[in-house]
Amino acid sequence: MLADPPAAVARRIHARDGPKAGAVEPPPVTDSDRDPLLYPNAGADDGTPAGPSRRGLLAGTAAVGAIAAAGCTGSDGGNGDPDDGSGGGEDGGAPTVVVFNTGDGTVSVVDAAAREVVGAADIGATSSFPSNQFSPRLVDSPDQPLWINVDRGVRALSAGGLGELADVETDSGANWLERTPDGSHVVVSAREPTHAQFRIDADPDSETFGEVTGRIDRIDEGGQGDNDGPGPCDVTIHPEGEYAFVPDLFGDTLTVLDVETFEIETQVPVEQVGDEPARPWMATAAWDGERVLVEHDEGATGTESIWDVSDPTTPEEQVRLTAEDGLGEIPLTSEIGPDSETGYVFTPGTEDVTVVDLSAGEVTDRIDLGGSAFVGTWDPAREYLYVPVQTADEVAVIDHGAGEIATRLDVGSQPYGATAATVRPDLDANAALAAALARLTVGTREFDTTYCVGNCACGHTLESG
Repeated sequence: MLADPPAAVARRIHARDGPKAGAVEPPPVTDSDRDPLLYPNAGADDGTPAGPSRRGLLAGTAAVGAIAAAGCTGSDGGNGDPDDGSGGGEDGGAPTVVVFNTGDGTVSVVDAAAREVVGAADIGATSSFPSNQFSPRLVDSPDQPLWINVDRGVRALSAGGLGELADVETDSGANWLERTPDGSHVVVSAREPTHAQFRIDADPDSETFGEVTGRIDRIDEGGQGDNDGPGPCDVTIHPEGEYAFVPDLFGDTLTVLDVETFEIETQVPVEQVGDEPARPWMATAAWDGERVLVEHDEGATGTESIWDVSDPTTPEEQVRLTAEDGLGEIPLTSEIGPDSETGYVFTPGTEDVTVVDLSAGEVTDRIDLGGSAFVGTWDPAREYLYVPVQTADEVAVIDHGAGEIATRLDVGSQPYGATAATVRPDLDANAALAAALARLTVGTREFDTTYCVGNCACGHTLESG
């Protein structure tokens, strides 16, 4: 597990250039050669996180005591068998945010209308980059799936019971996914060693639900240095649903996929602005379909670009923002405001969110989070941005209208990924007790883990080339 603080991560050194002509073949890549930001679990035997924080221990102990004192642990409350995906979801229609706590394998459930935590559950798994682009409005009934990245693939959980509905292996530990706006497909980017795109049937009413319906193998494209493929890293889908955009970390390209034919429509080179490769790795499409924000693992502190995708088949870069423009360090992912004019870039290297005016192509603000956050999700109304602050065990809730943090919510250990829905998991006292016990056993229990960038337990060591 990577123990470096964000500032140290920001000063990492990349070995990115391939061998020169006639050069001696380099030795095999070892754990000590791996970029600690991309391979946070390099050299570890497993991804079991360290022991609980004192704050988490006290919270877990208090929760167990309160539940036991209430004496209400005898009924399952309709929560169902966690193995079969059942669940009552009696609070259907309630705007909800689900936060995945990577340190203890639990989820925290937030009432997005009241902006308060209303429950928790131990699902025996965690996720860093769950599908959240269109999920907040698609997931409106208990049997609708929440799609997450976990272990060496992706998985569908029922919104009503958080049980497993489908599990798809990609043979890669680093996976990103998004569901199309009509809900019919999930598009997956599987980075090294697979270097492939997958399309999965995401319609729970379909006979082929959870099956792979398309695959694009991309290893033949090659990659920089010792990487044996382009490293498709993240995926975002145009709001009309016809095209998906994939930044290629090791290929310095932005690839456009035709979702229906599941073929590469076009591929645009991403130029570097300094002495090192551009390394685009994450992207977010605006709601109006006019622009895409792209994050870059470029240079010592990272860069951010804004692309014109008014014609999604011919993306054109408009501007590249750097630290000199006020950009925070290590831009990792982003979300775009409901007006399609405001970008929120999560910059964990400086423990803040960088706010960008997309029309002007300028940084307008930096919102201090008091810790490192890597992703965020909008509530179903797209009014508040929920940002898990992993190093603080809390979620910062940003009011888009006010441009500031409205409140902070205490959650589980090392929150990372988040998504939203208009149906709430059916949780009861048993679920709360299981979550509280899980938080007391951090570091000693096993659960299905996920790939994270930065400081977190990953549970598997990725191949680097």
